[in-house]
Amino acid sequence: MAHSHPHSQQGANGHVHSHGAGGHAHHHHGPHGHAASARALKLSLALTVGILVLELVGAWLSNSLALLADAGHVLTDAGALGLSLFVAWLARQPGSQAKTYGYLRWEILAALINGATLLLISVWIIIEAISRFHAPQPVTARSMLVVAVAGLLVNAVAAWLLHGSRDGSLNLRGAYLHVLGDLLASAGTVVAAAIIAVTGWLLADPIASLVTTVLIVIGAWRLVRESVDVLLEAAPPHISLDEVRGSLERIPGVDSVHDLHVWTVTSGVVALSAHAVVQEAGDHQNVLEAANDMLAGMGIHHVTVQLECESLSAREPHLHP
Repeated sequence: MAHSHPHSQQGANGHVHSHGAGGHAHHHHGPHGHAASARALKLSLALTVGILVLELVGAWLSNSLALLADAGHVLTDAGALGLSLFVAWLARQPGSQAKTYGYLRWEILAALINGATLLLISVWIIIEAISRFHAPQPVTARSMLVVAVAGLLVNAVAAWLLHGSRDGSLNLRGAYLHVLGDLLASAGTVVAAAIIAVTGWLLADPIASLVTTVLIVIGAWRLVRESVDVLLEAAPPHISLDEVRGSLERIPGVDSVHDLHVWTVTSGVVALSAHAVVQEAGDHQNVLEAANDMLAGMGIHHVTVQLECESLSAREPHLHP
């Protein structure tokens, strides 16, 4: 009953492999969900490129850091949306003998790249804002306000387009966070432009860019952290390993469970591997079926259980308890 690679999809006696509804990303969301997400990404990308050109021109004409910061975010958004669109297509491509999970993990890599890019851009904006506190720069408030309002409206439409798809995967959430960050930046720029137009207080410009950047950093850091957890194959935060172990050990015929692993392959695809000691060979099929049903109820649909009549832990010192 040896099981040399816990992530393998090759069947063997004493193993159960479940691919129920929701077991894979391309089944989990369905073709209509993917088509809608792709349309939302394409439209958002077109809007983003348009507002990028407008804000770059506006930042040059008005000398506004808040507009330039917003344009910087929009530039990364264009790349992020393009990457998300490509990865959403790539993740649906079939696997091969070498890539048994297909390209699902690219969604996580795209989310990590998007989050890390947001953090790097945020650092640059913070440094530039601090320099403007020491030496405030003249700003053409009227040009800044017109472009900021246009950016706010376009980003609001893009955010609305992606809002319904944001929970589909970390990749889509990364794209949504980029657009939401731009929406916040545009709102902050509108407020700053209005303050400068009315009072002439130039510090409103770097202050607006800093407030927006802090809000963006919070979402970006969470996205990076969750992406890294998936890549490190950490247990999903909503699943308790102790609860999973206890539930498996309460199945009639199961004496003990060891080498238990639960990890996320990509958004919506949770996998499990475990070794269970079941002394009576006649109980093996019943145990497998009960484990499959119980774990499906926990949202774990890709299951590999190795059954042992007696523990093989002495022969497998590398395994986890």
